[in-house]
Order: sequence, then structure tokens, then C-alpha cells
Amino acid sequence: MLKGIDVSSNNQSFSISGVNFVIVKATEGHTYTNPKQKQQAATARSAGLVVGFYHFLWPGDVDAQAQYFVEHCDSREGDILAVDWETTDVNTRASSAEKDAILHRIKALRPSHRVILYCNRDFWLHHDTTSHACDGLWIADYECSPGHPHITAPWLIHQYTRKPLDTNVARFDSRAAMSSWAGGATIHTPA
Repeated sequence: MLKGIDVSSNNQSFSISGVNFVIVKATEGHTYTNPKQKQQAATARSAGLVVGFYHFLWPGDVDAQAQYFVEHCDSREGDILAVDWETTDVNTRASSAEKDAILHRIKALRPSHRVILYCNRDFWLHHDTTSHACDGLWIADYECSPGHPHITAPWLIHQYTRKPLDTNVARFDSRAAMSSWAGGATIHTPA
């Protein structure tokens, strides 16, 4: 498995030593853009790491949020795009249907990108109603060892700790394999 980190504007600096991928918070709702995302992604790119970006989902108007994400995200072809589905800072959460809708909308807007779902074990087991994670599930579970989240569903990335920052493992044998997967999304053309 590969080690990686995810970062937001709260991470003034971070070490990329020993990691193979970095996923950067790009947007939240339909008004917030991480002002550090370009520099954070550049740090990862300069080391040849796999790069991804995530959008923090709020309840309501998922089409506007999807559009905001793809327009304000500093992604390139081959980058992973993710939706972060969890409780907001005002104690609300998007529904499972909204989670599915934004995943579908982002995939429609960026069909050449891999689009994945991030959520914690509680959301996956108790709030999800469809098991839809688009191209892969990124699961947060801190009560286990790396690579052994307490779920039976297939997962792609496991966030296993938040200390000293969000740290993950991914189910790939090499950075090249993860990069190839990330760049290998099928482009769907209209019939």
C-alpha cells in the first residue's frame, strides 16, 4: 500500500517525505476556495506525487456545488477528484441522495477524471443508502491499523489518522500504478 496525505488551507506547511500522493482541499459549498491549493498541489507535483483535489459537500444545490468545484479546482488531467461527505461546521449534512447526485454531476462535468467519495465509517454504515462511491471509496476510520478499516465494502484509500495531519494509505502496489489508475478514467461520449 502507498502512503499519502490530504491537506487544506489549515496546513501552513507539510512534508512530502515518504508519501506518494497528496489530496488537496479545493472548495467547500459554492462560495469557498482554498487560496493555497495551487501552491500545495505544486509542492506535490514537483516531487512527482499523485495529486488529487476534494470538495467539502454542503446540503443543497449540488449542481451549483459541482460546477463551483470543477471551475475553481486547480486540477489537471490525471488528477483525482473527490467529494468529502461529512457533518458541516453548523451540524448539518448532505443526504445520501445529494452525495450520489454530486458524484454523478462531477463525473459528467469531468468524465476523464477519476471521481471518488470520502466519508467516515459512521457515514458509510449509517447514512449512506446506496453504496455509491463513483470510482472509489476513500474511508476514514481511526480505530484500526492502516489498511484495515472496519467496513466490508471495497475501499480504495483509508485515512487512518489525523495526527499530526490527515494520513492515508491507498490500495496500489506502486506510485506508477496509482498514477496510471488516476489517468485511466474512461471518457464517455454522448450517444
